[in-house]
Amino acid sequence: MALIPFYKPTLRRKDMDAVLQTMVDERIGPGERKNAFLKEFCAQVGAQGGIVVRSFPQALRNALLLCQLPQGSTIGVSALSPQIYATIAEELGYLLELGDIDPEHGCLSVYEAKRLVEAGCSALLIHEPMCQIPHLADYRQFGVRVIEDISQSFASAYDDQVAGSWGDLILCSFEEDSVISTAGGAALVYKNEQDGVLLRRLFKPLQEFEELPDLNAALGIIQLAGLDEHIAKRREFHALFSKALLKTQHKLYGIGNIDFQPNGYGFCVILDSKAEEAIKFANKYQVSAKKTFSESLIKPFLDCFDLYPNAIPPALRSLSLPIYPFLKQSDVELLMKVISHLP
Repeated sequence: MALIPFYKPTLRRKDMDAVLQTMVDERIGPGERKNAFLKEFCAQVGAQGGIVVRSFPQALRNALLLCQLPQGSTIGVSALSPQIYATIAEELGYLLELGDIDPEHGCLSVYEAKRLVEAGCSALLIHEPMCQIPHLADYRQFGVRVIEDISQSFASAYDDQVAGSWGDLILCSFEEDSVISTAGGAALVYKNEQDGVLLRRLFKPLQEFEELPDLNAALGIIQLAGLDEHIAKRREFHALFSKALLKTQHKLYGIGNIDFQPNGYGFCVILDSKAEEAIKFANKYQVSAKKTFSESLIKPFLDCFDLYPNAIPPALRSLSLPIYPFLKQSDVELLMKVISHLP
C-alpha cells in the first residue's frame, strides 16, 4: 500500500472549467484573470496593490529591490528561514544576519529583531513557518523596512491579527503545496501607494516575461473562491491531530493558545526523541513524514546553542505530517492513530 501523500492540491474536476475557459477564450497569457486574482488576493490581506509573478524567487527579488538598500547591506531573518532567502540576497549583493525565534510563535523574536537592527540590519524579512504568525510582535518600531512572507501562514489568525499584518511588503508563494495554488507563482503586495509607484517602475522592463499567466491565475481565482471551506477543513484536521498529540510527550510547534486559528498549512511536531525514529515509525504505517527545518538557514549552526537556543530544538527534532482538505476519513483516522503513538 502506498504512503499517504504529503500534500495534494485543493482542486476538483469542476474547478478545471475555469482553466478550460481561458483556453477557449484564447487568452492564456497575463490579462484580466491575472488582474482579478491580484485584486482578490489584495482584498484578503489588506493590501493596496502589487504584482503576481511566475515564481517565488522573482517576487522575493522584487521585494528586496523595492527596499532600495545599498550593496553590502544586511537583512535580518530568523534562523529557521528557507535557503532561498540567502540565494536571492547574495545574488543582489546583500548579506543575511540570523536571529533566534520566539518560543511561543516560532517566528523571529522581537528581542532578536531589535538586536539585528542595532547590529546594522537595514531590513527584516519575516518568515512565518508552519501556520504561525508573530502574535503581538511589532517589527516596524525599529525603523527599518519589513518584508513579511506569508507563504505558509496565509489566512492564519489570532484575534483580530491575521497573516499580512506585520509587513510593509507582503510575499506569498502559490506553489503546488501552498494553501492557494496556481501551479507555481507568487505575489508581492504593498500597503503604501508610494511603494506601488516605485514597484511599477522597477517591474515594467520585465513585466511581460514575469507576470503570472491567466491560465494559472484562473486556478488562483477558484482557490480563493473556495478558501473558507478549505481553511475550515484544514483547521478541523489540525484540531484533531493536536488532540491526538496530547496523548504523547511531544509538543506542537508554535502557538498553543485556543484563540489562535491556524490555516492548517502544515502539522508540525517538536519531538522528545529523534526525528529519524518517528519518520521510520510513520512510514511503517503508510504515513508520509519529514523533518520540517532540515534545509533552513540554521543548518551550518546547529552547534551554536548560545546564539539560537530556541531555534535549534525544532531544527533538530521537528516532524511534519500530511494535512490538507482532501484527506480521506480513513487517512485522517490513521494519521490520528500514528500521531498518538509517535515514539
